[in-house]
Amino acid sequence: MKAFEVTFLGTGTSHGIPVIGCTCPVCMSSDVHDKRYRSSILLREGEHTLLVDTTPEFRLQALRSNLTKLDAVLYTHDHADHFNGIDDLRVFCRDRSLDVYCSEEVASAIESRFSYVLGGDDVAGGIPHLNIHTLKAYETVCISSFEVTPIPILHGKKQIFAFRIGSFAYATDCSEVPQQSIPYFQDLDVLVVGALRYWPHPTHYSVFEATAFAKSVGAKDVYFTHLSHGLSHQGLQAELPEGFHVAYDTLTCSIGG
Repeated sequence: MKAFEVTFLGTGTSHGIPVIGCTCPVCMSSDVHDKRYRSSILLREGEHTLLVDTTPEFRLQALRSNLTKLDAVLYTHDHADHFNGIDDLRVFCRDRSLDVYCSEEVASAIESRFSYVLGGDDVAGGIPHLNIHTLKAYETVCISSFEVTPIPILHGKKQIFAFRIGSFAYATDCSEVPQQSIPYFQDLDVLVVGALRYWPHPTHYSVFEATAFAKSVGAKDVYFTHLSHGLSHQGLQAELPEGFHVAYDTLTCSIGG
């Protein structure tokens, strides 16, 4: 696979940072790295673009990253902070239908919650027009110029998808990695993994759990995302071992090449 870039469109938890009405030090911080939209990434390889998740801020993320072209969308799962920006895909559907790749569960959620985006005759107009492609666990698919392998992980009791593309893997909202999935996280140059807060949470890795998992699979560079307002960028970064990084909105990493 050719070299590609990964841009963090958002790195915050479901509330976003600052949290509405909160006056904690992180929410009141003047450090731009502590201002976090909901978590999403964009992959770019030449003229090819692949979006992972449509957050409630997707419109703002797209404007901030100068996104003018989109080949396809991947969904990790259907929780609102990763899903509810789906309507703003309409600008990429003016003269075509846009390909979306997801699990059967997410496909069912699109059909039930956003049924108007499917099966429309009029490609132009004020709604998205999406082609849904159902992914199967561990089966690699070619999407635009990217070879993508969906990897089941657990988000509490809910099975969702992480994704591996070349030597890069993205595993937000993870609380446990099933034994069968662990080999798919080996030999990574870059691992992005959710690290919600310092203390345990029933549906997300803590900083310490995310660190332990990343060390166990031996990723060369690790970026933490899906961060709560309990974590300041500078404070957490100062505590992390070599090769571990706190991701922030607009950060771009090069993979391969």
